[in-house]
Amino acid sequence: MKFRTEIEIPSYTNKIEHSSKILTIGSCFAQNIAEYFSENKFNILGNPFGVLYNPISIYNTLKFAVENKCFEESDLILHQSEWHSFYHHSNFSNHQKEIVLNKINDSINLTNSFLKSADVIVLTYGTSYVYEHLDKKIVVSNCHKIPQKEFSHYRISFVETVAAIRNTISLIRGINKKAKFILTVSPVRHWKDGANNNQLSKANLLLAINEVVNSDKNSLYFPSYEIVMDDLRDYRFYNSDLVHPNKMATDYIWEKFTTSLCTDKCLQTMKEVSKIISAKNHRTRNRGSVEHQKFIASMISKIEMLQKKHPYLMLQKDLEYFRLQTK
Repeated sequence: MKFRTEIEIPSYTNKIEHSSKILTIGSCFAQNIAEYFSENKFNILGNPFGVLYNPISIYNTLKFAVENKCFEESDLILHQSEWHSFYHHSNFSNHQKEIVLNKINDSINLTNSFLKSADVIVLTYGTSYVYEHLDKKIVVSNCHKIPQKEFSHYRISFVETVAAIRNTISLIRGINKKAKFILTVSPVRHWKDGANNNQLSKANLLLAINEVVNSDKNSLYFPSYEIVMDDLRDYRFYNSDLVHPNKMATDYIWEKFTTSLCTDKCLQTMKEVSKIISAKNHRTRNRGSVEHQKFIASMISKIEMLQKKHPYLMLQKDLEYFRLQTK
């Protein structure tokens, strides 16, 4: 008997190596997958502008990065004694506009530099609903708790969605022709739009992405949405809000992601890295014991050997951690 409708995922030809430079941008799933890449010591830049949900907002922020735009005070808004950017997450907001501008411009410079040599771009779309500021006539990435009467809320069309995704890919290829793209739809339901509107929104994204990847050999679709909706269709795989997948679910998605998208060499390296992560998380009661110091020395040796074998692994902080244990 079968008790699950497990999603069959193809083994993609565009594989990820541990040496790949990877950028993720988009909704919560982009943030989650970036954290897994970071834990496994990939060279990753995750959601540099904060969480973004819709295709137009993702395009706008990447356009700023590609053009290396310098934000000025006129690009900000002041609301409830705080400065904000309509194009950025509230993590960039502050009571001092200089701090906001520095954080935004530093992020743009970093992303511009990273994009030029990135190997893989993961784009995760959460919704095709947007908020447009009525006065400024721009689609915003974050409303910053400004009264809803100042915005128009609507679903962009299939044509607009396809155009935003294609323009995003074209924009990045203008400065990096080698970049490959992985497109995903977030499994997080946008419940405030209502059940039916959420389904229409996700369907719009799925159809648009399908249109794009079918005409672009260097873009592919990874079915994170289907894995959660069909394979893991049980509330034990959700957080208490019954909307966001829990760690058990994201661990499962990561396993599916790496199995289908990473090379065998990469998967083997991840197993070696996992031993270092486990050792780092190990807690001992007697750090000064001879046995513990032998353990620390063995871990330092193991990391140094792994770095020599794979110089692109991001193990510097782990090496420093174990070296500090010898003092």
